[in-house]
Amino acid sequence: MKNKTSNSNNRPIKFHSLSKKIVSQFCLFTLVISTVWCMFCFILMYNIEDEFIEREVRQEAQYLQQGYDQNKFWSDSRVSYMQLYFSKNTLPDDIKQRYIDEPNRKEFSGEDGRHYHLLALPKSENIYLVAEVSEMLLVRPFTKGILKLMLIAGLILVLLAFVIAWHLARKTAIPLKQLADLVDGVAPENIPDKFAEQFPNNEIGILAQTLETAMMRINQSLVREKCFTRDVSHELRTPVAIIKNAVEVYRNQHSADENNPVIDRISQASTQMEQTVTTLLTLAREEHTEVDKKHIKILPLIEQSIIDQNHLINNKPIEVTVNDNCNVEVYAQSGMLTVLLDNLIGNAFQYTQQGKVTIEMQDKTLIVADTGPGIEPSISDNITDPAVKGSQSTGYGFGLSIVKRLCEQQGWLLTFSSEQGTKISITLK
Repeated sequence: MKNKTSNSNNRPIKFHSLSKKIVSQFCLFTLVISTVWCMFCFILMYNIEDEFIEREVRQEAQYLQQGYDQNKFWSDSRVSYMQLYFSKNTLPDDIKQRYIDEPNRKEFSGEDGRHYHLLALPKSENIYLVAEVSEMLLVRPFTKGILKLMLIAGLILVLLAFVIAWHLARKTAIPLKQLADLVDGVAPENIPDKFAEQFPNNEIGILAQTLETAMMRINQSLVREKCFTRDVSHELRTPVAIIKNAVEVYRNQHSADENNPVIDRISQASTQMEQTVTTLLTLAREEHTEVDKKHIKILPLIEQSIIDQNHLINNKPIEVTVNDNCNVEVYAQSGMLTVLLDNLIGNAFQYTQQGKVTIEMQDKTLIVADTGPGIEPSISDNITDPAVKGSQSTGYGFGLSIVKRLCEQQGWLLTFSSEQGTKISITLK
């Protein structure tokens, strides 16, 4: 999978491989289960050994007690490793003090590897049967060897689990990777027909089917939008052209009435309408951002945009300043850059009643600042919120909405401040 996921702040998110996660979790699970099982087996062996010895001690104690009850004297134990003691003080030195301190204890470790089991005869007071069972032990002498064997077995199990998990993860992840590669960066209209059929009939197949359905709906929406865009372009451009031609005809026929404010407003409105239609159609087409990109001088485009938007500052006491640092080249699409400049400069001219409009370049950042009334907070929130895409509002917000959509399409960084006037900065990456 390609490691290019990012969050809303364009910060890369660390890629987590599904295959590695399956393998690691499977191996960890196997390691935990193996450890628990080994501990269980180890404790079980200890308990079985102890229970066997305890049973032998109880049987011998019962035999000695019965002999005493019949003969009124204590006979010797039948086995050499068991012996009767008739007081605590006569117990073996290895265990005497510890038994006095812990009278309920039955098992003791002595010196030189000796191991004792002690049973107080229930019918006789201060009579103890002690079994020194070091020669009978099977588990304790081999504790290190048993633990080593269990460790080796655990490692073998983990290795086996790794192999199984790797095959399982590979079998699971390959269809997911194929699906991701199929839809990654591909336009909805270019997705192969019925691609979900090539995936297995499981959760991955359901995901592929869901993606295919979503892609089909997106593609249908794009087709409808393109048809709508084409129809709107003809329907809107024709009446705008008629209005502009009518204004020209009127001015030619009434040359003495050049400064008619009504005709001037109609002309300005038709020009703005034409520019707005062109801008919206350009954005609606969602053209490839790399098409026709080249290194171009931005200063001539700024000057042309000022000339085209000049009607918005007629009779306004506004000073327009273009800094010399604008005489640089930028790598961009000429048409998109023209749309951007027309909207930025047009907005600055339209909403600034007096003062100054400044245009400059700092490194690769275009800055347009004015002394207008600024932007309403309700509009600026919609523009700056990354979750709001294509947001529109009236006035300044509409122009900024177009600028925002254009920046998103071209990969440019938009920032602005609006305190005393408005300062909009766009980094042309």
